[in-house]
Amino acid sequence: MPGMNTGLSNTNPTLVAAFRSALLHQGLAIILVLLLLGLAWAGIREWVPGAKSGAGRPWSLADSASGAREPAARRLLRIGFGIIWIFDGLLQAQPAMAAGLPSQVIKPTAASSPVWVQHLVNWAGTSWSYHPIEAGAAAVWIQVGIGAWLIAAPSGWFSRLAGLASVGWGLVVWAFGEAFGGIFAPGLTFLFGAPGAVLFYCAAGLLIALPPARWRAASLGRQVIGLLGVFFLGMAVLQAWPGRGFWQGRLHGGPGTLASMAQSMSSTPQPHVLSAMVNWFASVDEAHGFIINLVAVIVLALVGAAFLIGAAFPEGVSFPSGAAFSTRIASLTTGPRLVRAALILLVVFCLLDWVLIEDFGFFGGLGTDPNSMIPVALLATGGYLAIVKVPAPVVDAATAADEPTVSATTVPATTVPATTVPAATGSAIGPRALPARLAPARLAAARLANAFGSASLGAVFALWAVVMVLIGAGPLAAAQASRTADPIIAQAIDGDAAPMNFPASPFTLTDQQGKQVSLASMRGKVVLLTFLDPVCTSDCPVIAQEFREADQVLGSGSRHVELVAIVANPVYHSVTDTRAFDSQERLNNLPNWLFLTGSLTQLQHAWKVYDIAAQILPAGGMIGHTEVTWVIDGQGHIREELNFDPGPGTASTEASFAAELAAEAHQLMGSA
Repeated sequence: MPGMNTGLSNTNPTLVAAFRSALLHQGLAIILVLLLLGLAWAGIREWVPGAKSGAGRPWSLADSASGAREPAARRLLRIGFGIIWIFDGLLQAQPAMAAGLPSQVIKPTAASSPVWVQHLVNWAGTSWSYHPIEAGAAAVWIQVGIGAWLIAAPSGWFSRLAGLASVGWGLVVWAFGEAFGGIFAPGLTFLFGAPGAVLFYCAAGLLIALPPARWRAASLGRQVIGLLGVFFLGMAVLQAWPGRGFWQGRLHGGPGTLASMAQSMSSTPQPHVLSAMVNWFASVDEAHGFIINLVAVIVLALVGAAFLIGAAFPEGVSFPSGAAFSTRIASLTTGPRLVRAALILLVVFCLLDWVLIEDFGFFGGLGTDPNSMIPVALLATGGYLAIVKVPAPVVDAATAADEPTVSATTVPATTVPATTVPAATGSAIGPRALPARLAPARLAAARLANAFGSASLGAVFALWAVVMVLIGAGPLAAAQASRTADPIIAQAIDGDAAPMNFPASPFTLTDQQGKQVSLASMRGKVVLLTFLDPVCTSDCPVIAQEFREADQVLGSGSRHVELVAIVANPVYHSVTDTRAFDSQERLNNLPNWLFLTGSLTQLQHAWKVYDIAAQILPAGGMIGHTEVTWVIDGQGHIREELNFDPGPGTASTEASFAAELAAEAHQLMGSA
């Protein structure tokens, strides 16, 4: 997939340092926001009458002061998936994530999917590789923020909004990061994590976002368990389907599908005891593949059938009376008991799969989540609790407290001091009157302050978590709005520019139109000067495209910049050669592009004064030469030396080098 692999090491020191710096600075901003929110909350509670007691609360952020207890099932899903989101965010902070996620996580995930999925994922991976620092930091704070938001907001519309945020970001990760969980790829199996861990995050988020009335009925739990029952029966059918390699421990002279997966996971960098366990399971599956797959099919089928029966017959299945054995069976097959037995079996099965096949999912420096088994177990447990622990009905006031209502009748006179309540023609605030047109805004601000001060501490933390999400998403959104890549990629490949300030050596050469051009004739403009071989088929075309893209980035500013290349080939250096190169690279339509040549003596002089080493490569006329770009200001002084080895020549690296060139030119335009 072009553009996804920058060719950089995952632990490139430049990228790692920039990633850590971004996390540090954003982390400090997040801590500062927490301190400011805490000070504002404490101050309002002390200075605004009624705020500390909660009197006149016009709306609730996330507290449950109304007395309505959160259902146990919802609390489990909210806190459980909140913890998982935070854990996922911390995994995203691993040093290798910024450079390695597109090429070593996103790309391989989509490799076996249809072409349209690969194109979609490629677009997302390329977008990440254009802005790796912003994307990496955003993934950290968005996921940690969503997790903290879920944990801190137990009830109210703000809590339900946290569930929707989990759904929204989860769908983004599921589509672009997990390639739709591999559901469009061959070999789909629950044992490997299908249909994607984040899809279960989305399901939990939808449940958390439901109105309170839905949680006060056992039907919700039965619906969740019933849907899971259908899902597990479907997974059992897929697992039992012949010809997919799961029934064979060995296949075509090598490990079978399941054993091969386990072996690949055991090679992930991790503690030896864990890799030894996974290797052991791989060897057992090679020897007894049929039995292991049979067990997996039976467990999935039993769990699915039990969930369906438990959801369809909550009071149990009727058996003929008169037989003690039938009576005992009937007592075991009541809906909740049957679901509980199946749930225990499922949890044990998920834990075994998580350890022996998925290998925990988060080792190796590029693990993004603990994979699907823990989310599945949490979701199923939540469905069971929704059946057996239905909350008692609550008074209407509790229901009303769940939705935001702003009404003058809900704010007693003690909420806003009499001196601040606006009159019909103005308001007496201190010694001065407030104009009538400002009175509504002042009253709204007073109500907002009162609401914030009367909120619980958990509500303040929930609001802080939302700010955390925004701090992560803001820089990423700004970066995506830019059409240029981050210059940090070019700096990571070739290092920082070397600042200089001395007169550039003069030259007079011939351009691609046969006209004489001198460096002095370019005085007043910024000159970006490099050396290219007109018959090169490797790096020189890439560098030419980086110059071409830099012209596009400069936009109207390009009229103040000359893009100049001097021939770096002692054999092929005619005007015909330069014209052919320009036509090939679509440079002949750039008015500020010059490809200069001259006699061999003139060229050798230019190579010498600009420190360019050139030699003919074996078995051909291509030239190996120094790849450098000199940045010359409007006064004819060299100000920067850029090492310009273009690296792998991907879309992101080309755009990054172009952005670096444009940035250097912009800095010097003032001296032109």
